[in-house]
Amino acid sequence: MLSTTLREQSPLFARLLHLCDCLFAVGLLASLVFWYQVPWSVYYSRLCWIIFFACFISFQSFQLYRSWRGWSFFSEFVCLLKAWSAVIGLLLFYFFLFKISDAYSRVVFMAWISLTPILIFILHLLVRKTLRRFRKNGRNRRHAVVAGAGDLGQQLLREVESLPWAGIDVVGFFDDKLEEGHPLTVAGRPVLGRIPDIADYLRTNDIDYVYIALPMRAEKKIFSILRECRSLGARVYLIPDLYVFGLHHAEIQSLGKLLILNFNPHSDWKRGFDVVFSLLALLCASPIMLIIALVIKLSDGGPVFYAHERVASRGRRFKCLKFRTMRVGADQELAALLARDPALRDEWEQHFKLKNDPRITPIGRFLRRASLDELPQFINVLRGDMSVVGARPIVGRELREYYKNSAGLYCSMKPGITGPWQVGKRSDIDDYHERVRLDDWYILNSSMWTDMKIILKTAIMMFKGKGAY
Repeated sequence: MLSTTLREQSPLFARLLHLCDCLFAVGLLASLVFWYQVPWSVYYSRLCWIIFFACFISFQSFQLYRSWRGWSFFSEFVCLLKAWSAVIGLLLFYFFLFKISDAYSRVVFMAWISLTPILIFILHLLVRKTLRRFRKNGRNRRHAVVAGAGDLGQQLLREVESLPWAGIDVVGFFDDKLEEGHPLTVAGRPVLGRIPDIADYLRTNDIDYVYIALPMRAEKKIFSILRECRSLGARVYLIPDLYVFGLHHAEIQSLGKLLILNFNPHSDWKRGFDVVFSLLALLCASPIMLIIALVIKLSDGGPVFYAHERVASRGRRFKCLKFRTMRVGADQELAALLARDPALRDEWEQHFKLKNDPRITPIGRFLRRASLDELPQFINVLRGDMSVVGARPIVGRELREYYKNSAGLYCSMKPGITGPWQVGKRSDIDDYHERVRLDDWYILNSSMWTDMKIILKTAIMMFKGKGAY
């Protein structure tokens, strides 16, 4: 009952929140005027009215009160900043037009400009957090159907299920592959009918969203859904079938009056970030690296570093540096070791490493557990062979045998010291295809914000020492 009530009142909530935001902006200005003991004048009274109507129009124009289900907090904050910038621009034009800027306290105005968007966003956060809690508990839910039960439709379902706070329940699929007399279930959801049946289903069922997850070649079916379903009360969304090309991390741009998709990632920032971060890392870690080098050298007199050939961007090969963690001549021991023990051979063929490798030295085991053996790879980053964050450095055999269709995607970026594989289960991942999927995901979703989150999670994983060997 509560779910239905919230559902029916959601437009009212949006209007109330809109009104509260406008009143809050006016109230905060008045509070700052009294806080700084600035004399109130008719100019401030006029300004309050202008602010209220400017906020009312701008906030609505920038769709600040749209449904933010499934959106990130950052997206809403950016939208709020755009709307707030429009308000400030209007006020500055008002001051310039009537030459009355001297009638207002600059300290009050600057404080008000800075605080208002932050405090309004905090108010929205509280509202969204409250609604998310309701949705996680099964209230204030929205119902959706998916047109297309193929890979794209199933990917959409998995994404929705990973966001319980979005409050979206996928009721089922519509797909023309439905066979007569044989009801189908796809990914735990029923196939409710064929594509032409969607309109009739919307007329008799309470559905909020229709997600079109059909391939782009099915343009006739897509147009029929748009033509027949947009007037039946449900919101219609099209999921671009860009996953087919492995290029969904794209940017919408314009070319004259045309909209185009830019599939060329902005990676100019990445090289500069890699150089600065690596220099700082090497500078801070140099005392530790010196101690590690001395301990390795004194332990058996062998070389300090170990260089292993890995695949770089564009399929090039490079020597990936690490502190040596195995006995001298360990490479020559491997063949005999695997020949003697079939279990170790199977583990090596699956993971290309051994969890309890007898060739590892005592100091090497500690370095691996703490991931300190990888510190020399910052030198690889400075040389341009690697990035701080990227896909896993792999050998040529891995690229040929496991990456296959993803090989071209892998070679489009430099491998990284850390990545999504390291902040997840790290070496504990048993399914090699899961490793490939994680690398594909990173390459297709690379951004500075993603890199920063991975670096932070890597630092936490290093202290835990989980999954490293």
